[in-house]
Amino acid sequence: MFSERQVREYRAADGTTFSVTFSAEAEIPERWTSPRTGLEGQLLEEDGSLAASTAKAEKPPRTHWDMLLERRTRAELEELLEERLQYLRARRGKTTDDRKAS
Repeated sequence: MFSERQVREYRAADGTTFSVTFSAEAEIPERWTSPRTGLEGQLLEEDGSLAASTAKAEKPPRTHWDMLLERRTRAELEELLEERLQYLRARRGKTTDDRKAS
């Protein structure tokens, strides 16, 4: 026995329309590639008008640096870096005076 189906129409940029059959329970994509022309088509409403886009505006990806700057100022980060460098140099047996002398 076949599941229930629905047919949706799409319109490509060149004005051609094409139909795609989906399951009745399927989430219908806003865009679909035409099997005849290879152009991407946009979903049409029942009355033939373009379906309103539900896509959310995408945020640009945040880097680790962006996240750090949300929590600390640049001056605080420079101070932390200097503290960590001093700690690492002390563990290796080097001090800032040794580095200046060489």
